[in-house]
Amino acid sequence: MSDLTPQSETPTSTTDKITQAARETIYLCNFRVSVDGEWLCLRELNDISLTPDPEPDPIAIERLNLMNMAKLSIKGLIESALNLGRTLDSDYAPLQQFFVVMEHCLKHGLKTKKTFLGQNKSFWGALELVEKLTPEAGEITASVKDLPGLKTPLGRGRAWLRLALMQKKLSDYMKTIINRKDLLSEFYEPNALMMEEEGAVIAGLLVGLNVIDANLCMKGEDLDSQVGVIDFSMYLKDGGHSSKSAEGDGQITAILDQKNYVEELNRHLSTSVNALQAKVDALEKSNTKLTEELAVANNRIITLQEDVERVKEESSYHLDLDGDRHIFDSAADGQVLGETRKQLKEETLLRLDVEKELEVQIGMKQEMELSMKMLEKDICEKQDALVELRQQLDDLRTINQQLSHKSQSADASSKQKSEVIARLEEKINQMSGTVKQLETSEKHLVKQARNLNSAAGKLLQLQQ
Repeated sequence: MSDLTPQSETPTSTTDKITQAARETIYLCNFRVSVDGEWLCLRELNDISLTPDPEPDPIAIERLNLMNMAKLSIKGLIESALNLGRTLDSDYAPLQQFFVVMEHCLKHGLKTKKTFLGQNKSFWGALELVEKLTPEAGEITASVKDLPGLKTPLGRGRAWLRLALMQKKLSDYMKTIINRKDLLSEFYEPNALMMEEEGAVIAGLLVGLNVIDANLCMKGEDLDSQVGVIDFSMYLKDGGHSSKSAEGDGQITAILDQKNYVEELNRHLSTSVNALQAKVDALEKSNTKLTEELAVANNRIITLQEDVERVKEESSYHLDLDGDRHIFDSAADGQVLGETRKQLKEETLLRLDVEKELEVQIGMKQEMELSMKMLEKDICEKQDALVELRQQLDDLRTINQQLSHKSQSADASSKQKSEVIARLEEKINQMSGTVKQLETSEKHLVKQARNLNSAAGKLLQLQQ
C-alpha cells in the first residue's frame, strides 16, 4: 500500500498542473493586446463592445465639410483683406473662392424642377424670397434683373451675392431666408444645408464680412458660364514654402498698389486731357468767330475806301462845274470826308484789336497743342508702365501657382512616405507580437515538456 500511495499522488499532481496550464492558456485567449500611448495593454474581450459602429450619414458629412470650407474661406478672406488694406475688386482670388464656396453651399440639397426646357436646379428662386421678406432687398433684385449680360438664373444668383456683399447685407439676408424654412422647403430637400443648423452657422459667420469694402464691376464679367471650382491649395499650410509664399504675396500686393496708382494717375490725366480738349474746342470756336468778324471789318473798310474815292471823284467833278457851288459842295464833302475818316480810324483800330486778340488766341492754341502732346506722351509712358506691371503680375501669379503645385506634390510625397512608414510600423508591431507569442508558447512547451519528463521519470522509478 505504501508503494501505491505515491503512484496515485504523482499522476494526480501532474494532471492538475497540466489542467491549470491549459486553463491559463484558455484564460489568456480571452484577452486582447491593445496600444495605449506608448504602452501595450491587455483588455478582456468581454469588456470590448463587438457591435459595429453605425455608418455615418454621407449628406451630414457633406454639410459638415461645406461648413468647414465656409469657415476657412471667410477667415482667409477677412485676414487677407485686412492685411491688404484697400478696397477689393473682382480679380482678388480669396474673394472669388468665397463666392465659389457660397455657391456650393446654396446648391446643396436643391430640388430639381422640371421645365419645358428640361430639369433645372438653381438657387435664384430661393434668393428671390428675400425681396418678399425684406422690402429693402428689392433694389438688389431689380438691379440684377436690369443687368444686360445675365441670361441664366445661375448668373443672376451670382450677381445677387456680389451686390449683397457690396451692400454689407449678405448676413442679414441669409438669416432672413434661413429663419423661414417653411418657404425654403419649396426649393430644398429636408436634409439640405440651408435647412439644417449648418446654414445658421454660416449665416452667423457672414457677419464678419461687414468689415470688408468691395467694389465689384459686373458689366464685363461673364457670370453665366463661370465654372465654380474650390481651390484647396489656398487653405493648405506648408512650412517649407510659407516664407516664399509670403514674399510672393508681398510682391503681388506691391504690384497691385502700383497698378492702382498708375490707373488712378491715368484716370486723372484722361480727365485733364478731356478738359484741355474742351478748352481747345472753345478756343477754336472763338477763333472762327474772330476771323469772321475780321473778314466783316475788312469788307467794311474796303467799302469805306470805295466811298471815300467816290466822294473824292464827285467833289472834283463838282469843282469843275461851278465855283460858287464848289464852295458849298466842298464844305459838305469835307464834312462827309471827316466822318468817313473818323469811321475808317475806328474800323482800323477795331481791326488791330481783333488781330491782336487773334494772335493771343493762336498762341494759346499752340500752347494747348504742346501741352496735349506732352500729356499724350506721358499717357503712353504710363500705359507702357502699366503693361509691364501687368506682365510682372502675371509672372508672379505663375510663380505662385508653380510654388503651390510644388507644395502639393511635396505634401503628396510626404503623405505616401508617412503611409509607408505607418505600414512598416504595423508590420513591425505584428512581427514583435508574433515573436512574443512564440516565445511565450515556447516557454510553456518547455515547461510542459520538463513536467512531462519529470513525471515520466517518476513513473519509471515507481515501476522499477
